[in-house]
Amino acid sequence: MVVGTGTEVGKTWMTARVAQRLRQAGLRVAARKPAQSHDPGALDTDAMILAEATDDVASAVCRDDRDYPVPMAPPMAAASLGLAPFTLADLAAELEWPAGCDVGVVESAGGVRSPIAADGDTVGLMRCVNPDLVVLVADAGLGVINSLRLCVAALDPVCPVVALNRFDAGLDLHRRNLAWVRDVDGFDVVTSAEDLTDLIRRRWTNRRGAGAPA
Repeated sequence: MVVGTGTEVGKTWMTARVAQRLRQAGLRVAARKPAQSHDPGALDTDAMILAEATDDVASAVCRDDRDYPVPMAPPMAAASLGLAPFTLADLAAELEWPAGCDVGVVESAGGVRSPIAADGDTVGLMRCVNPDLVVLVADAGLGVINSLRLCVAALDPVCPVVALNRFDAGLDLHRRNLAWVRDVDGFDVVTSAEDLTDLIRRRWTNRRGAGAPA
């Protein structure tokens, strides 16, 4: 499951890049966005981007009835359109995976405490889904230490892998942020989609080697 410290931190970009690389490695990948909201008429919604990355259709990534053309948190967008409220249990029950899927990725909306259903946020959805791995995407720049500490505390007892998006090793601030969250806070951190892909592949291989279902 891919979650974020907030909106526009790069969850969809990271998910799409990782999905593409996993597919290039021969794995069968599917992505799901339980609910999404966006500007009316948007031609690059998260579901569209993820569908292209996984050779799927947008309506499989995010159901049409969970796609809200209002730029608000999904349950707020649904309410503004006069649609029925939905729950965390609804979103979890609606997740469907294609036969033979090796890696299924669930991408949340907004930050970990952003409302994603009438009765809860991404933390609640994570507990319903119970994923094998949680990836917490954060921008590598100013403010990331505070954001990560708050989000990791909210996700407890799950220990996410932190993906520092837009990391630039040439920037002193980025290098210092990375050193702090790794060495002081002790977070498990990757700084690129390539490194995250390698981590997922290793975990997938280990699970297969141990006889666990993919």
